Amino acid sequence: MEEAKAKRRLSILCSHLRPLGASDSGHAPTHLISSRVSNSDSETENNKKNLHQNDCVFCKIIVNESPSVKLYEDDMCLCILDRNPLSHGHSLIIPKSHFCSLEATPPSVIAAMCSKVPFISSAIMKATDSAYGAWQQSWYGYSVVFLSVSFMFLCFADSFNLVVNNGASAGQVIFHTHIHIIPRKVHDCLWPSESLRRRRLKLDQDVFKLVDSVREQLSVSNNTKNGLTGN
Repeated sequence: MEEAKAKRRLSILCSHLRPLGASDSGHAPTHLISSRVSNSDSETENNKKNLHQNDCVFCKIIVNESPSVKLYEDDMCLCILDRNPLSHGHSLIIPKSHFCSLEATPPSVIAAMCSKVPFISSAIMKATDSAYGAWQQSWYGYSVVFLSVSFMFLCFADSFNLVVNNGASAGQVIFHTHIHIIPRKVHDCLWPSESLRRRRLKLDQDVFKLVDSVREQLSVSNNTKNGLTGN
């Protein structure tokens, strides 16, 4: 029963997305990716592997050597469900080339990933809404107490966090750049830090030193990019 419900929720989620190359024949897309590669595509796959690392789990997913639940794919990036989700619909947008950190990722790749955020996040929000509607119809008429308690935990997401964990201290576990889309609902208490009282910024000497230092680093980075090293 639970497996059937999970499959239904996944089919609802995927129905709001139409990845490039999706068939118009009415057949359901394949979400669990096989590790086999046809001989006709072997040369293309070998060229792609030059951009990947053998010990990276995301690279293995990209070259179809590891299974995943795929939501979207194009020439630049891939979107999959997180294997250890923080919430229902928690997804990852991953570039198809390997970059270990955000600063190592080319701006064009970051732009390609970010450009898909409104499209994919909107689909996830609609899918959780649809899943809630189906659940509501299935259980309508049962105990009011049961419905009230269930509603607290199963209410559809109406918001989401867009998160990049960049570096080990920030919580990055897989060192292949990726963006988290984490659906949220009211009072889900997902982030303990949200309950902390935030202090107002003090415009003191330390703040102005920080501003000067950041601006200096930006100037150095810009000059280096434009070949103006001053030597």
